[in-house]
Amino acid sequence: MRFMRRLFKRLISTATGRRNDERLKEEIEEHLALQTAEYIHAGLSPAEARRQAVLKFGAVEAIKEDYRAQRGMLFVETLVRDCAYAFRMLRKNPGFTAVAIVTLALGIGANTAIFSLIDSLLLRSLPVSNPQELVFLQWSAHNRPNYHSSYGYGDCQMGPGHTTTGCNFSHPFFNELLSQAGMFSGITASGGAIGLDLSGNGPASTMQGFIVSGNYFDTLGVRPVAGRMIEPSDDNPSASAVAVLSYGYWQKSFGGSLSVIGKTIGLNGIPTTIVGVAEQRFVGLTPGSAPDAWLPLSLRPLVDPQWSPTDDDAGSVWLVIIARLRPQVPRQQAESAVSLLFRNEMLYGAKRFSQEADEPAVSLIPAQTGLVGARGTYSTPLFILMAVVGIVLLIAAANVAGLLLARSTGRQKEMAVRLALGAGRGRVARQLLTESVLLSVFGAVLGILLAFWGARAIVAFVAKSSTQPPGFAASIDTRVLLFTTAIAILTGVVFGLAPAMRGTRVDLTPTLKGGAGASVGRSGGHWLNGGNLLVAGQIALTMIVLVGAGLAVRTLRNLRDVDAGFDTSNMLNFRINPALAGYKGAQVDALYHNLLRRLGGIPSVTSVTYSSVPLLVGWQQGTTFHLASAAEKSVIDSDFLRVGPDFFATLKMSLLAGRDFSPSDFIAASTAAAVPSPTSSTAVTSAPQQPPSPRAAIVNETYVRRYLGNAHPLGQRFRHPKADPSDPGYVVVGVVRDARYTNLRGAILPTTYAPAGGGGGVVFELRTAKSPSSIVPAVRSVVNQVDSNLPISNVMTESESIDQLLFQERLIARLSSFFGGLALLLACIGLYGLLSYEVTQRTREIGIRMAVGAGRSDILRNVVGQGLALAFIGLVVGAIASLGVTRFIRNSLYDVRAGDPITMVAVTAILVLVALVASWIPASRATRVDPMVALRHD
Repeated sequence: MRFMRRLFKRLISTATGRRNDERLKEEIEEHLALQTAEYIHAGLSPAEARRQAVLKFGAVEAIKEDYRAQRGMLFVETLVRDCAYAFRMLRKNPGFTAVAIVTLALGIGANTAIFSLIDSLLLRSLPVSNPQELVFLQWSAHNRPNYHSSYGYGDCQMGPGHTTTGCNFSHPFFNELLSQAGMFSGITASGGAIGLDLSGNGPASTMQGFIVSGNYFDTLGVRPVAGRMIEPSDDNPSASAVAVLSYGYWQKSFGGSLSVIGKTIGLNGIPTTIVGVAEQRFVGLTPGSAPDAWLPLSLRPLVDPQWSPTDDDAGSVWLVIIARLRPQVPRQQAESAVSLLFRNEMLYGAKRFSQEADEPAVSLIPAQTGLVGARGTYSTPLFILMAVVGIVLLIAAANVAGLLLARSTGRQKEMAVRLALGAGRGRVARQLLTESVLLSVFGAVLGILLAFWGARAIVAFVAKSSTQPPGFAASIDTRVLLFTTAIAILTGVVFGLAPAMRGTRVDLTPTLKGGAGASVGRSGGHWLNGGNLLVAGQIALTMIVLVGAGLAVRTLRNLRDVDAGFDTSNMLNFRINPALAGYKGAQVDALYHNLLRRLGGIPSVTSVTYSSVPLLVGWQQGTTFHLASAAEKSVIDSDFLRVGPDFFATLKMSLLAGRDFSPSDFIAASTAAAVPSPTSSTAVTSAPQQPPSPRAAIVNETYVRRYLGNAHPLGQRFRHPKADPSDPGYVVVGVVRDARYTNLRGAILPTTYAPAGGGGGVVFELRTAKSPSSIVPAVRSVVNQVDSNLPISNVMTESESIDQLLFQERLIARLSSFFGGLALLLACIGLYGLLSYEVTQRTREIGIRMAVGAGRSDILRNVVGQGLALAFIGLVVGAIASLGVTRFIRNSLYDVRAGDPITMVAVTAILVLVALVASWIPASRATRVDPMVALRHD
């Protein structure tokens, strides 16, 4: 019984943390051996004695299991007590607590804000039922098929190397899949966005309509919030025109009124009934694509001015096909079946589009990852910014760790008393880590509020920098909260480790004997202690962030300074498409000439013109030509732009040779029904009656250098390679200065300008004598007077267009500069806090120095020198690290190297200046120490 009581006491001792489970096991084995020996001595056989000992051991095992059950409760109770004690300690030091929480909130909030955007754009599941079952079809071939027309909407990426890929298919192929859909539970298709002229809901306006098959919403599992969705019966040429509104457009344009269901509106002049509103979460499948409404495929011939009967044959690819896999059908099996159908169409259909050697095939790509859309636009800056805010969080954590290290020195007596009373060093470390994690949790709570505000501000910036909604929103969901919780706990543990380790390394005897004064002195006993290393690390990390921000700012400035080849100031642009309002042929040309005259009469408007697409907005038209002077009929590539009267004079593009377009050139363009509409993806298939003489064209300097060489450019002729043989083509009548067409990066490509005529949407460009934004109301009034059903869109100045073009660079430069400034502030606070603490701890030492003759300049030099020395260490480490880190962003830079010396020198100067200021304040305070007071300092 005495042994059992001793064993029970040992078990209780283990429950309080003084023994571990291994020791408990050893003592129980010892008890078993002793008990077995007693039974053998009583006359039992060894086997029976062992069995009886084990039976008696069951009571001990029950005690052990009861202890283990209670240990979980004891852990929870201990944790609650630790949190309560940590909260009381933080409340006793409100200044320290506030600074630490705000510092952590800035770091955690910045990371949460950027992660919430990454989650929304890249990680969040598609807003449909069972998104993991959705795949989209992507074809591949060694050479591009011989389609007569191809449309792409940016849904998928092109393949690398020699393989050509795409995710657009013909209408006949989609119908073939529908007839053999045994391997899928559903197949649907969409045909991209179409600009729509909306009438019947106040003043005329424009909207984006998305063309989809009748089973689109049923296949995706999208439900209506009001009314019904498009059904297969609606996708029929004989059915009435219907539309389903997006939730956002319903709220914006119709005020969320339920009376909109059943309302008839005009879409490009076609009476259309609104039958439903899609649920709020569904804004489209492709990131960045947020249509205002969805229309059945059968409506495309009626509402799309660009539609032609050939768009519905096998040689025109424009449909994105989405399928839902059956659970019992492997994806590889379905992929093989679809590839066989595709191969038969390409090689053995009514018309052959590929060769055997091209090996045409189809892959089934998960829709979640394969539909990239705007991810390519936003992912690069977001990942760069995620790295930046990660460094900011490290700086914030180092800052708080430095504060806790300084605070732990003042708590040495408290820790010594706890250890003297029997607390284990592990128990003390856990208490200190609990305080740091609690600080981090409080910082995370405040950081979530900052993140919500910051993410919304970034989304607003994105929306302002685009003519279309961004297609994603900032929200704090469960995944974002888990991310915040994880980084909060990790941050708390990381920055709390060093203070916790220092708190457990207390020498009990001198600390308990020495009172408060025992802690006075240089912390750590070494100049380069933990606190100093943390400050040097902060400066190194800050230098990395500032160098990256400096490179981003210089890239943006360099791009803004690029010579565009025309005057970008005081220009207002707006887009108009009369075809959406029912204008055709000569009516369009007459409308444009009327608008030119009326817009030119607006006060402060000095010149007006128009073009098929505006310059420097990322849009591009291109075509191919045969040069008549070439010995061999080689095909040359050229950017192509149709322009209106006075285009070069309005944009102030210098004419270097020849003449400008004359009125007769525009008349010829209007009457030339055979003029192709060149685009980068469309070839000419027919050539009606041709004009008797070649049409005028003006080329740029690059065109002359690349294709004409030493030949005199004026009079040179060229034509489209697939035009009718009787087509005389074009003749060069002038040479204009090189101008940037699509973007500000890269080389200027050969460009051909031709007179606009024969209809089509255009962009009007107005040169003004004062701020172009001031004439926007007058412009709208003029257009409304000409035709109240004629909406205008994309109204913006040329400067605003360039800002949108430089969206990525502006986003990275602006946010990296903000976070760089934040990092600089945190590093400054860290250095200031460390030196202030050092001065306080060295009060007695400074007093003795001054008493024995040290001057104020000596004290000043000593403290400032320490701060500058730490800054120098951080600068050296930071410079080396930034040279390696910034190489990862070299593809985002323009006209500046990753290791740009000007940026490095500028950042170094800023950090030295900040370090000097942060060191000077505590140093000047140290010089005001009274030696007599300092010598009595306890």
